[in-house]
Amino acid sequence: AKQILKQKNIEILGFVISVGNIFANEKLIDFSKITEIRDSNMVRCPDEKSAIKMIDLIKALKAKGNSVGGQIKCIIKGVPAGLGEPVFDKLQADLSKAMLSINAVKGFEYGSGFDGSKMFGSDHNDEFIATPGGVATTSNFSGGIQGGISNGETIYFRVAFKPVATIMRDQLSIDNKGEEVLIKGKGRHDPCVVPRAVAIVEAMTAMVILDHYLRNKSTKV
Repeated sequence: AKQILKQKNIEILGFVISVGNIFANEKLIDFSKITEIRDSNMVRCPDEKSAIKMIDLIKALKAKGNSVGGQIKCIIKGVPAGLGEPVFDKLQADLSKAMLSINAVKGFEYGSGFDGSKMFGSDHNDEFIATPGGVATTSNFSGGIQGGISNGETIYFRVAFKPVATIMRDQLSIDNKGEEVLIKGKGRHDPCVVPRAVAIVEAMTAMVILDHYLRNKSTKV
């Protein structure tokens, strides 16, 4: 799906923006080198200073037999206007369903997300303007999707992952007799699945966007 979309000049970029309470500083991210910087560290964060802190946190929690969650941000560039449906197959709804189908995902938000609920309409509305390159918006709080349909701007969303449930510590549980027992994780378990999930988020995104692209091309009014 990503190979086909690349031929249509549609690019999908996923990266880790947080691990626990450590957040990447997006103002310091060089988006022209995002893939190169992201893949240079094991936590897949394009903010190198924050990546070091994330790695240290994960290693410390692993030593303690604990785990931590985090967030992945995904950006989709070059999506043409018109993908998606206004009611049952909204583009953001299908992206949400795909992301929430991934193991350990606990939340999804696109555009301004929950922060948008704190804003006034006069500040949140994306104004449309005419530019030499065509119609554009002065801001992008909608996250590239309005009324369930792509508007031609960059689409972006965030996916939240919970901490791994299997940890190397004693935990209370109930056995098949209904009695309390202590359990402890065994074997190999990552203390944080977020870095590994970047590829999954990108893949699920690619399938959703390609599906809507093909549906759009086959629809005639």
